[in-house]
Amino acid sequence: MHSHLLPGLDDGAETVEHSLGLLRALRDMGFRKLIMTPHIMGDFYKNTPEGIRAALQLLRDAATAAGLGDVELDCAAEYYLDEFLGRKLADGTEMLTFGADKRYLLFETSYMNEPLNLFEIIFEMQAQGYTPVLAHPERYTYLYGRFAEVEKLRREYGVLLQVNLNSLAGYYSPAAKKVAEQLIDGSLVDFVGTDTHHLRHTDTLLSRTLPQPYMEKLLQLPLLNSTL
Repeated sequence: MHSHLLPGLDDGAETVEHSLGLLRALRDMGFRKLIMTPHIMGDFYKNTPEGIRAALQLLRDAATAAGLGDVELDCAAEYYLDEFLGRKLADGTEMLTFGADKRYLLFETSYMNEPLNLFEIIFEMQAQGYTPVLAHPERYTYLYGRFAEVEKLRREYGVLLQVNLNSLAGYYSPAAKKVAEQLIDGSLVDFVGTDTHHLRHTDTLLSRTLPQPYMEKLLQLPLLNSTL
């Protein structure tokens, strides 16, 4: 429910051929459904629902032609929390969600700078019937040493949490690995995602992440991925 395989939209797959290579790698690992989530950032990745759906159809057609049609492909988006996201919510702009009636809305923040309007945006999402899902909370350095605040987001504010699988291998940093393990120990993980941008991610997932001891603990949690 979090990957960047759609071609030519962000810092993920650049071409259809690149997308197919990533799709083939994930299929070989056993994935049979992918909800791809290109970035939407108001001043950088100015993607729209129409453009994302067009890229999805392009990849679906290419996957069928390449013999990969047994993998179900769908799309949503990963929204960056900036002033443009606030405007979209205020204007009632169509948001790309996943989970059908659950209307899960995947969002991310700056890795280093704590957003001043975090709780305002969360409230606005919920007021409009969305269920906010915070992408990779283990990677936000401004939350390091403040684990109680991450817990509060989940337990008191109803924000669901999605961990990147490769965090368990220390792919991003030792600190991200530690927080991911704390989230698992606290049963605070609702979704997991590959966050696949390139083959380095799929290679790491196969060779380093899957053998990690915390993978077994993670898979014992009541993850929501299987409900999608």
